Amino acid sequence: MARAQGARALMALAFETTYGTPPASGFTRMPFASTSLGAEQPLLNSELLGYGRDPLAPIKDAVTADGDVVVPLDAEVFGFWLKAAFGAPTTTGAEAPYSHEFQSGSWTLPSMSIETGMPEIPRYAMYSGCVLDQITWQMQRSGLLTATARLVAQGETVGTTTSAGTPAALELKRFGHFNGAITRNGTALGNVVSAEITYANNLDRIETIRSDGRIDGADPSIAALTGRIEVRFADQTLVTQAINGEACEMEFAYVLPSGESFTFTVHAVYLPRPRIEISGPQGVQATFDWQAARDSVVGRMCTATLVNDVETY
Repeated sequence: MARAQGARALMALAFETTYGTPPASGFTRMPFASTSLGAEQPLLNSELLGYGRDPLAPIKDAVTADGDVVVPLDAEVFGFWLKAAFGAPTTTGAEAPYSHEFQSGSWTLPSMSIETGMPEIPRYAMYSGCVLDQITWQMQRSGLLTATARLVAQGETVGTTTSAGTPAALELKRFGHFNGAITRNGTALGNVVSAEITYANNLDRIETIRSDGRIDGADPSIAALTGRIEVRFADQTLVTQAINGEACEMEFAYVLPSGESFTFTVHAVYLPRPRIEISGPQGVQATFDWQAARDSVVGRMCTATLVNDVETY
């Protein structure tokens, strides 16, 4: 008897025309490191009395479908997750390389259908109505560069055959931590030990009464862009900014030698005043849990630009 193994797992993604309705075609193969995307339906204990000490049968509660997907930061496939987070990009360029600009602030977000497959069972689970709630990643000196996408789905449909057909496969051109750089107001920011970026759409689940127990949708509310930078304490620049309550523009960028790039620009970053601790003879470090806000000049909070050979998303 075959046993399911993560090494054989498959994932395919396509954007929906109608929320909660998987498209008949147009799926793309998705690389992923792990996923907790799934549907669950808890049981409610019976509260009824009069039948002795042994309880009556439990009752099914509403269905909850959500979870995380850990994906690589790469030059091509990552554009699908950026589209899920911000909406469709503005693409420029008559031929490759193309520049895809994603902007925050969209009132509507696209929904996706995501199928995960375990062919040895076989089990193919289609999650329809997937909307991206949050995406986060870290910058550091070494290690594998991945992002975690948190999704809210409408429901799950399980079958023994795939509904995604033969997904298209894009070339995987993965960024590494050594491809990254951070700038502040256009100048390289030195002494950075690590950084973390989290963009959240703060979805509002529309939990209406339905016979199937599913939600009616997931609407974006006020977005949030937060993060953390840990720096070696070498000067007073960031501390002075925090004390003065000023904003700066920070740019987190990755560039491959072949020319592909991903640039995430936060237009108005506010820093809290940190506690400067001396914990021993080693170097002193300071941690800033920053927050972003809408920049009045640019008119938005952040911009993500992906340069690659993909013509459209």
